Amino acid sequence: MSDRLATSVLVSGLVRKAEAEGGFAAVLAKGDPTAGSVIVVLAERGGCQVILERILQSDGSYEWQSTGAQIAENVNKTADVPAFVARRRRFDPDLWVLELDIPSVERFAAEMNSKG
Repeated sequence: MSDRLATSVLVSGLVRKAEAEGGFAAVLAKGDPTAGSVIVVLAERGGCQVILERILQSDGSYEWQSTGAQIAENVNKTADVPAFVARRRRFDPDLWVLELDIPSVERFAAEMNSKG
């Protein structure tokens, strides 16, 4: 048996954390409940700020890393998110996609990677 956290449990935890902090959370796409990959669109006041993806590291741990560089450089980020997500889901049908609209994107993103 594996010690890894099921993806559905991780997603549920992120949704609850966002809502507990006064934010809004939406699951835009459900993937494999056990081992699906995850992309989180972090927004503040409805505008996309950053897209994070959970990446497996060489030591077996996971880390959240910024993804979607083509969106990050674009002025109209919000309009490009659905197209980006659709492209990614075409190649990875097990992908989970969350959108979290939260008061402080930078702080929330930092806490996602904190180990303690």
